[in-house]
Amino acid sequence: MERQADYHVIQLCSHRSADRIGSIHNRKSQRKQAESGPLIESSPTRLSMLLNRRYFLLSIVFLAACASVASPPADTTASNTLTFVHLNDTYRVDAVEEGHRGGFGRIATIVRQLQNEGHDVRILHGGDFLYPSLESQIWHGEQMVEAMNFLDALAPMYVVPGNHEFDSRTSEHLIERVRESKFDWLGDNLRFATGEADVDRSMQTAFTFTADGRKVGIFALTVHPDDGGNVRDYTPFDAVGYVERAESVIRQLEVEGVDLIIGLTHLHLKDDKQIALLKARHPKFMFIVGGHEHEVQFEPGDDGNAVIMKGASNARTVWQIDVNFSGAEVQVSAKQIAVDESIALDVEYQKIADKWRGKLLALIPFLPSKIGEAALPLDGREVAIRNGESNWGNFVADQMRTAFRNPPADLAFVNSGTLRIDDFIAEDITFEDVGRTFGFSSFLRYMTINGGDFRTLLEAGYRGIGPSKGYFPQISGFRICVDRSRPDGQRIVQMLVPVDGGGWQEIDQQRDYSVVAPDYIYRGGDGYDFGKARDVSRPGSELKYLVLDGVVRAQAAGEKVGVAVDSDVARFAILPQEAARCFE
Repeated sequence: MERQADYHVIQLCSHRSADRIGSIHNRKSQRKQAESGPLIESSPTRLSMLLNRRYFLLSIVFLAACASVASPPADTTASNTLTFVHLNDTYRVDAVEEGHRGGFGRIATIVRQLQNEGHDVRILHGGDFLYPSLESQIWHGEQMVEAMNFLDALAPMYVVPGNHEFDSRTSEHLIERVRESKFDWLGDNLRFATGEADVDRSMQTAFTFTADGRKVGIFALTVHPDDGGNVRDYTPFDAVGYVERAESVIRQLEVEGVDLIIGLTHLHLKDDKQIALLKARHPKFMFIVGGHEHEVQFEPGDDGNAVIMKGASNARTVWQIDVNFSGAEVQVSAKQIAVDESIALDVEYQKIADKWRGKLLALIPFLPSKIGEAALPLDGREVAIRNGESNWGNFVADQMRTAFRNPPADLAFVNSGTLRIDDFIAEDITFEDVGRTFGFSSFLRYMTINGGDFRTLLEAGYRGIGPSKGYFPQISGFRICVDRSRPDGQRIVQMLVPVDGGGWQEIDQQRDYSVVAPDYIYRGGDGYDFGKARDVSRPGSELKYLVLDGVVRAQAAGEKVGVAVDSDVARFAILPQEAARCFE
């Protein structure tokens, strides 16, 4: 089946105060297979590709006055093209979705092909790679650093740390990983304070590099502990806000005479959008590439806004950004690359992936062993589990209600960021499926909350803008209708609980309900506030083992795991336009 792409071409005036001088043109074009190392080709539909994916070419051309930029000799060859390949939030050395999507092996192929075409390639990484994953529970990111060092040897890689780089409570593992890394660590709003001078010096600020005689500056920002980052004494953060810090670095880069300024961030999209407004005062600031969100993001730019781009986690979709310095005006164009099996795995890189797979199986030989059977494909992809109801998320949340034995808790929920497999589980369920679902421990607490307070605290799960939030809840024992057009804190339209004898009714604001939730979010993680909870247990059952037990019990009973999501009794729904409620 030949795939097609939608193209969106946007032209903007970046330095002048003139009116916008472009338009958006949509056209469809078949993707043709290249003779050597194709980036995109036709491929059969597979279980792991059930999502109807659209591929975009987003070509953003900045037609700037660029009075402050000297004109190099006219030359339209690829030697004048600096190309960035941007990826973010990568947790695996291998591919995901049964090997069909993403993977550093395919990124290596993309880089090599671009270099063969004459591009000067640099790799940008928007953070989150050391943790969490099944492997990182054992090797603390050593496998990821080796994989990223391979890419850095192909093309220089510049990395901003994400919040998960600091999952470890002590600095010893970070010290080891920084010393092993060959790529550049960039950070303008935090620093390393490990007590090891060589490591602490490795965090670079107001970073610049030269390409084809042109100087490029990068400011790099990581999410602050107040916004969901980790509090660690070995990584102190500035007290200055993101916008203020970004502008301070931009001014420093301007003084240094850079020709182009870009942002490399691991922040919430809403914060990136505020930083993008600095373009109005700093015309050389062209775009932001970032991480933290796990699905593709694109915010168009204009005279007063820098463009914002983020890729999909585990390199399922990455950005190719071309910067051309050949004329009087710096021109920037960007396109998404869907990283799938139409892109060959780099043979040399696969030696690294295979090595770590072998080490994992040598340590845990029973990992591929069957423990149960799925009744249907269980959807643990982040695009599904961080945006809506998922049959795998339902199964996980259902196990929580019996974590403290009978009677089951009335209500339970888990933040979807706890569920890290980013894949389908089909046919046989293995130890590895459960192990990869939980990238870190998730102990549970049992508590009592009245209906009104529970509804209020759940509002945190539906706040913010953009898709794929780690705080989005997978739920059990109740149903939720949400209106995303409403202000944060007022988005829940309905919260229904079951009625004895059948049916559903609005949660009783005054009645007490028993609730099970992860200890992480009970302690304020992901922005949840459990301040009104009473009779709270100590951290008890670990969710990973509850899910394992649930699968094994089903197998022993001759049952398969999983039930299709039924729209007639949906646990989560978004309010339809012009409707007053989701559920009757």
